[in-house]
Amino acid sequence: MILHDLAEILFWASVMMIFYVYIGYPLLLFLLASITPRRRQSPPSDDELPTLSILIAAYNEEESIRKKIEETLALSYPPNKLEVLVLSDASTDQTDSIVASFTDQRVRLLRMDQRQGKSHAQNEGARTCKSEMLVFSDATTIYHPLALRHLAGNYSDPKVGAVSGRYQYFDRGGNSPTGLGTIAFWNYENLIKTFQSRIKTITGCCGCIYSVRRNVYTELPDNIISDLVQPLWVIKKGYRVVFEDRALAYEETTKSSAEEFSMRVRVVSRAICGILSVADLLNPLKYGWVSFQLLSHKVLRWLVPVFLLVLLFGNAVLAAEPGIYRLFFYCQALFYLLALSSASLPRTRWWKPLTIPLYFCTLNAAALISFIEVFRGKRYVVWETVRSRPDQN
Repeated sequence: MILHDLAEILFWASVMMIFYVYIGYPLLLFLLASITPRRRQSPPSDDELPTLSILIAAYNEEESIRKKIEETLALSYPPNKLEVLVLSDASTDQTDSIVASFTDQRVRLLRMDQRQGKSHAQNEGARTCKSEMLVFSDATTIYHPLALRHLAGNYSDPKVGAVSGRYQYFDRGGNSPTGLGTIAFWNYENLIKTFQSRIKTITGCCGCIYSVRRNVYTELPDNIISDLVQPLWVIKKGYRVVFEDRALAYEETTKSSAEEFSMRVRVVSRAICGILSVADLLNPLKYGWVSFQLLSHKVLRWLVPVFLLVLLFGNAVLAAEPGIYRLFFYCQALFYLLALSSASLPRTRWWKPLTIPLYFCTLNAAALISFIEVFRGKRYVVWETVRSRPDQN
């Protein structure tokens, strides 16, 4: 009887926490955003636009870097206000020579003597730039032609210290086992960022397209993920971080669930270390709304795999008796079975919806492993290129 009562408490507590993370919190944001006046900056003229330095982190990107630079130079932005700085993290292929071959004076190469990761490269790049604003990108990311203008337009508000663009993922060929899940997840994330920004401030940016005022930039340790922690330092310095949904960046999904899992472990591990580096922001008495967002959208979401395991345990105990608990247990078992089987099923049209359960499980398994890795003291500093460069359509 005691075990049954304990299992029931664990079951419903886990259900409520999972519901809050994925539905309750976004619904609360929606309600608050709906009663908050929308702030949209008027497009500035060319004379009013700030100077920009585009910092492109690159490691062995010989297949992508030339086209990336050419497309960046072709973006709609005053040429005399644009600089392109390629941060080569000790590349061993032809990346450096390709960048050096550009005769356009706006293109510069900054090579790291040894591999120390993206955050280190960005720190070095920020020191050498003289522009008013820094924009961070990757070598495989394609920007919408007006992306820079949309980002820069927000800086006419002196209270804005950083601006994030929006990811637009696609699955080229439709063969990625986590493709549809990735697209659905990031559409969901973009919606949450839209609500957060309308209410007050977002607490994390899209790593392939975000910008920061140069005089607000904070140098970060090598093992800290910059697109999460850099905005948090901007907030600590008294500025807002806004989400600009018109500033689009196109990225291709990973090719396999193994690539996605490995990438998510690295990202979440660095993010956990990042949150710990600014742990005072988790104090709701001091940082109120920002703390609430971090706890709801980051910390509790990373704890979802724990809630799922507790839910499964409690449900397994309760399923010993016929009824609704047993039915729920069968539904859980079916969900996980579909996730496992989707990795090996033929890539047919009807199969694609199964990528959503697989992606959900991949995300949460990666979060669980990330906690273990951080506890063990493992540091993720460098990265490997896992996606080929997308073609713009």
